Amino acid sequence: MTGKQCSPYGIHFSYDTYALAHGTGNALTKAGGDTWFFITADYAFGYALERDTMNAVKAAGGKVLGSVRAPLGTADFSSYLVQAQASGAKVIGLANAGTDTQNAVKQAAEFGLTHSGARLATLLMQISDVNSIGQNVCAGLNYTDSFYWDMTDKTRAWSKRWGAKMGGMVPGLLHAGSYCAAYHWLKAVKAVGSTQSDAVVAKMKELPVNDFYNTNVKIREDGRVMHVMYLWQVKPASEARYKYDFCKLVATIKPEDAWRPLSEGGCPLVKA
Repeated sequence: MTGKQCSPYGIHFSYDTYALAHGTGNALTKAGGDTWFFITADYAFGYALERDTMNAVKAAGGKVLGSVRAPLGTADFSSYLVQAQASGAKVIGLANAGTDTQNAVKQAAEFGLTHSGARLATLLMQISDVNSIGQNVCAGLNYTDSFYWDMTDKTRAWSKRWGAKMGGMVPGLLHAGSYCAAYHWLKAVKAVGSTQSDAVVAKMKELPVNDFYNTNVKIREDGRVMHVMYLWQVKPASEARYKYDFCKLVATIKPEDAWRPLSEGGCPLVKA
């Protein structure tokens, strides 16, 4: 969306595989997790996430010891987890999402995989996954995200408003990102005084993104919203101070370190 297929009317909020991969892969490799093995969803999304993370790991001085592909909708990850454990890798990267990630994490806990010294890195996970799987099962997991409900007074206030309409749960990245996108579009429409596409997109790129979790964030000419990214670690339930107190901050990743450089994207809108 911000590469060769970029659009004059496309703006990409929240995340992409490059930012997720570079946030988690780079930070964990530099923190000592310098050997990796991947369990990868066997379709385009999984391949992209694996590729981008591999590149980040190697750029940070790490090694990839191997990978295995798991079909979408896999219920039994035991054989894949055995291969990952046998590799001796310090970090096992889960290049999948949703139910596949949840199943892999649950079964990794049943295998006692992290107790053997390996670290489990989920390359796309949201707070709803932690809530679904259970905090103690997820304890020690690392993942990259641009939003966490408990970051600041502003994120807590907005999350309380959201939760009041959504049964008491706290929001994740996709909820915050969608709201952020709609809110920024509405501000541009108000400033322009119409919904005329060219004028609104120009105004959206001119205005910095300011809301409950972004401060003066720029939108690049390729449509990429340059969020600050964060590496989070799920803490044990015994360390939780209140309900949904799931994560602690491990690292803050500057936009220029998180997102793919313009020179590598190939967006035709970017002038040499």
